[in-house]
Amino acid sequence: MNLFYNSIKCLVFLIYWLLIANITLRILIKRRSIPSSMSWLLTIYIIPFIGISIWFFFGELYLGKREKRIANRIWSISNQWLNELKSCTYIFQIKNSEVATALFQLCKHRQGISGIKSNKLKLLTNTKKTIQILIRDIYLARKNIEMVFYIWKPGGIADDVAIALIESAKRGIRCRLMLDSAGSIEFFRSPWVDRMRKSGIQVVEALKVSLFRIFLRRLDVRQHRKIILIDNYITYSGSMNLVDPYLFKKSSGIGQWIDLMTRIEGPIAATIGIIYSCDWEIETGFKILPQLPNRNLLENKSNRETSIQVIASGPGFPENMIHQALLTAIYSARNELIMTTPYLVPSEDLLHAICTAAQRGVKVSIIIPLYHDSILVKWASRVFFSELLEAGVKIYQFKKGLLHSKSILVDRQLSLIGTANLDMRSLWLNFEITLVIDDSHFGQNLSFIQNQYISDSQLLDKKVWSMRAYWTRILEKIFYFLSPLL
Repeated sequence: MNLFYNSIKCLVFLIYWLLIANITLRILIKRRSIPSSMSWLLTIYIIPFIGISIWFFFGELYLGKREKRIANRIWSISNQWLNELKSCTYIFQIKNSEVATALFQLCKHRQGISGIKSNKLKLLTNTKKTIQILIRDIYLARKNIEMVFYIWKPGGIADDVAIALIESAKRGIRCRLMLDSAGSIEFFRSPWVDRMRKSGIQVVEALKVSLFRIFLRRLDVRQHRKIILIDNYITYSGSMNLVDPYLFKKSSGIGQWIDLMTRIEGPIAATIGIIYSCDWEIETGFKILPQLPNRNLLENKSNRETSIQVIASGPGFPENMIHQALLTAIYSARNELIMTTPYLVPSEDLLHAICTAAQRGVKVSIIIPLYHDSILVKWASRVFFSELLEAGVKIYQFKKGLLHSKSILVDRQLSLIGTANLDMRSLWLNFEITLVIDDSHFGQNLSFIQNQYISDSQLLDKKVWSMRAYWTRILEKIFYFLSPLL
């Protein structure tokens, strides 16, 4: 009997160290950032059983085998469509502003197309009014409506959108709705799913979360995009989820979520459409290539100097593209750089770029929420404050709700608006989307909104911050250690 127990112990011991060695090797082989690698190694060796479990579920970036197979073949067909799009030479901008040139060159070389002109843009800053405009567009739709959201929470004006979609589907409009499984869990438990499907709307639960799928793919890869496409011509994108701002997370006590959305009419809908097409195919296996831009609809456009690029991230899309775009934009700044983000846990490269911008004389401002819905991110972000303040960065803490807007404005000319937070999850894990806009008029509008945020914020004082309690510094360091894993 003792021999049997000793054999079991030796077997368990051998399996344990084989797991440790295997994970260590995989961490070292994969070229990660040093802080991320060190965090994983320390977690696995200091708290091995918990560390191994965390690695098993969250350590590798992968989809299920079926989704991965589809993602790998998507771009062969999509590239053919992009080549057809390139033949529509009348939509491409030849020259960009000085501050935007480097970023647009990066997008062109990595994504294959130049910036797109002849678009009509509108910056939307009030969620209730945005949804009212959206409902109007839904009722006016003639051909198709496609949507993807991270969160759709039933109730209030979100139900008005659902009713508009159902009525549009009943009158023959082709409607497709894709929602993240984890973010929209309340929606998928509501009667709206059956009501929509009975009306003819195709409803897809993206990246399904279930115990069975734990063994097929990691669970925290999320569909974080917010996209609306109407008639292959009107598109919305930004930080807004499909929720009623007066009802969403009301019990948290942090106030309403403050978001930015961009409504665009024009050929940029085609490039956003190909992103939606890829996401739809990954989930369903069916391809729905968008129509090419209609030249007749573009003849009377007056804002031909505006140039837009769309950057998508996530499995199957160009790796590190949003991270590279952020770095390029920051290093392009000459006079002023304003950033808004709800979650500030930057990579070392981004932190260095922001500090360097301030140290070379650029007026750098970062606007973040004073109140957070995530305790982990709140404490992890605090560890970066001292270095940013020392470099001369102004940190504003927004007081009137949870500032959920994700925006960057460079020299009031180059704007980046989308779904990506300044954290590891958005930069390297989730399905995200960012609009890059080269237009001084749009930049002035964004600057006006950002300055409104600043007027509703409190400036973090460098001296007061340096005098914070010692125990808070310890907590900050603990969460900083975990920040590469957030």
